[in-house]
Parts: sequence; structure tokens; C-alpha cells
Amino acid sequence: MTQGFDLVEGVAAGLEDRAAAWWFVQDFAEHWVAPLGEDDGWAEADLAAAEERLGVRLPAALREAYGLFGRRPDLTANHDVLLGPADLRIDEDGKVLVFRAENQGAAAWGVLLDDLHRPDPAVLIETGGTWKPWLDRLSVALVELVLSESLHAPEGRSDHLEPLGDETLHLVEEQYVQLPFPDYPVGSEQPGSRWFAGDDVLLRVDGGDFLYARALTPEALADLRKALPGDWLNGE
Repeated sequence: MTQGFDLVEGVAAGLEDRAAAWWFVQDFAEHWVAPLGEDDGWAEADLAAAEERLGVRLPAALREAYGLFGRRPDLTANHDVLLGPADLRIDEDGKVLVFRAENQGAAAWGVLLDDLHRPDPAVLIETGGTWKPWLDRLSVALVELVLSESLHAPEGRSDHLEPLGDETLHLVEEQYVQLPFPDYPVGSEQPGSRWFAGDDVLLRVDGGDFLYARALTPEALADLRKALPGDWLNGE
């Protein structure tokens, strides 16, 4: 991995608690995107205004994330979107605070209003009009968000392989280290997402059929394409 930062160790540490999660996001931003700056978070006044508008108190994990990196679209909105404080909403049934939206409206992520008093509550995902369990801690979901958005980085260091194929999937499982995320979506009858890392590459396998890849350098991405044969979307 890149000098001074190991994705496998970083993710493992970042999943321990929410303070560790923010340290991981800072380190990941510094080594893989761009360092966090003083103006990258929302101000307390913005968060307070959202709470007054919605009539709820935001959980500590969401407040902390907004204050640290909430205004960094390169970390939070390359594909799906971490909603800004002014765009936070309560779902139509009045039960869930929605904080993230899929880019074409096919999914949303949120927290039960009954759980907002918890510092680091569980997260739900909504697809097809139904809310289902996603991840059991908001801080973990926000780490996942940052990693997922990095897979859609605009600087030509990401790619997509579909279909993945059993042989290539076996190579991923054999040659790369699986990151210690819990299985998710929780409760899904279909295979969920799994994360892997190698030398300067980050991979996510979705359901055994799709592979998303992000590399630290163009050279690392070229090496990955050689290591994992298939019909890469942006391959030459």
C-alpha cells in the first residue's frame, strides 16, 4: 500500500468506533484524494438550522461527519450523494431521517427517528419503497460511503468490470485481502457487497457479479486490469 497508509489496517481501525472512523477518513483523504481542510465541514449554524427545520436532533455521528468532511463532494458525492443539512428530509411515512440518496433516485439511506437519540445509530436502506437494515452503525456507513464514492473518482483512476465471472471472482478472493466490513446489506437474501484491497488498489464486489475498482495511480489500475482479466468498462 502507499507509504504511511495501509488500507487494510486503516479500515480495521476505523471500524472500531466513530472517533476512529473519522481518523480513517482523514487518512484516506490525505493519501488517496486530497487532505481535509478547515473549510471542508458544515458550520454549527447550518446543522442547527437543519435541526430546527426538521424538528429533530441529529445523531452525534452525523453531526461529526458533517463538521469534518460534509462539504467535500469528492469524498461524498461522486455518484450517490450525502445530502447537505438543508436537504436532509424525513420520509413520507414520518419515520426515517434520510441523509443519503442514490444518484437516480433508486435508493436512499436513513436512520429511524426513534434512533436519533443514539450517538451512532443503525442505518437503513430504502429500495422499491421498502426500508431494510443496512449497517448497524452510522459511522461505519459513512466510512463505506467515502470508500464507495472513491470508486467513482473523476480522475481516471477507477473502472468497472461486468460481468465478473467465477474465475475472476476466485482471483479476487485469492490475490487480494478482504477488508473487515460486516456483511451487508444486512438481511438481504442475495449476496451483498465485499471489499478487498491490494497494492494501491481498492475493490468492491457486489453480489458476485460486479467489480468496482479504484487505484491510487494509473499504473496501479493498469496492473489490476492485467491481474483480473475481463471486459473492463474503461479498459483499452
